[in-house]
Amino acid sequence: MKTLKQFALFLHFFMPVVKLAPPNQQSITFYDYGLATLEDTVFKEDEDQPPQDAVKNKENNGMIIFHENELQVQRDEEAPEASPTKDTDLPTCLLCVCLIGSVYCEETDIESVPALPKETGYLYARFNKIKKIKTSDFADIPTLRRIDFTGNNIEDIEDGAFAKLALLEELSLAENRLLKLPTLPSKLTTFNANHNRIKSRGVKANAFKKLTNLSFLYLAHNALESVPLNLPESLRVLHLQYNNITSITDDTFCKNNKTRYVRNRMDEIRMEGNPVILGKYPNAFMCLKMLPIGSWF
Repeated sequence: MKTLKQFALFLHFFMPVVKLAPPNQQSITFYDYGLATLEDTVFKEDEDQPPQDAVKNKENNGMIIFHENELQVQRDEEAPEASPTKDTDLPTCLLCVCLIGSVYCEETDIESVPALPKETGYLYARFNKIKKIKTSDFADIPTLRRIDFTGNNIEDIEDGAFAKLALLEELSLAENRLLKLPTLPSKLTTFNANHNRIKSRGVKANAFKKLTNLSFLYLAHNALESVPLNLPESLRVLHLQYNNITSITDDTFCKNNKTRYVRNRMDEIRMEGNPVILGKYPNAFMCLKMLPIGSWF
C-alpha cells in the first residue's frame, strides 16, 4: 500500500514536466553520402575544365549532350548537294505557253530555239538570248506559218534554216545582230529585219526575187549602202530609213526600158535618214504612185 502511494506521488510531480513534441516539430534528415560525393565530383570537374573538355567528360560518363548548332552543321555536311536546275532546262510547254498550234516563249532567257511540239503553226520567241538558229531547229516542223525572234542576240543563221518552211508567211528577225540575210522561203508575205547590222554585201542579189507574195519588207536601221536589187512586184511597203544609202538608179524601183511600167501595188517607201538626195534622181520614181519619204534637197 505504501509503495502504491509513492508511485502515485511520482506520477503527480514528474509527468507534467515531460511533454511530447508536437508533430510539426519532428524532422528526419536523410543524407546519401555516395550521391553527394558523385555530384560534387562532376561539378568540380565542370568548373576546372574548359566547356569542350567537360562535354567530352560527360559523354565518357554516359551523359549525352545535344547542341543544336553542331547537329545542324552535321546535317548540312551529310546532306547531298542537289544540282541546281535552270528554268531553261524545263520541257518546252512548262517553260513556255503552249496553246493549240501556238508556242509563246517570250522573255524566258532561252539561249537556243526550244524543241517545238509537232504541228506548231506560230512561234513567238521574242526578247530572249538566242544567238544562233540551226537548220535542225525546224526540220520536223513544216507547219510553221509565223515566226517572231524579235529582240534576241542572233548573229548567225544557217542558210537552210527557213528554206524548207513551205508554209511560212511571216518572219521577224528585228532587233538582233545579223550581218547578212538567210535564204527566205518562197511564200513569205512579211519580213522584218529592222535594227540589225546588215550591210549590202550581206544581201544576195536575188534574195527577194522569187518571193512573189512578199508585201511588207522592213530593213530600217541597218548599214545598207544601196537599195536591194530585184524587189518583187508584190511589194506594198518598203522601209529603208536610217541606213547608209548614198545613191539610187533608174532601175532601183522602175524598169528603165519600159516607160509605161507602173508599180500599182507599192504604197509606201521610206528612205529618210540616209545620205542620198532623192531630188537628184527624178527618173527613178516615174513608175511610182507616191514619192518616197526622204531628203529631196
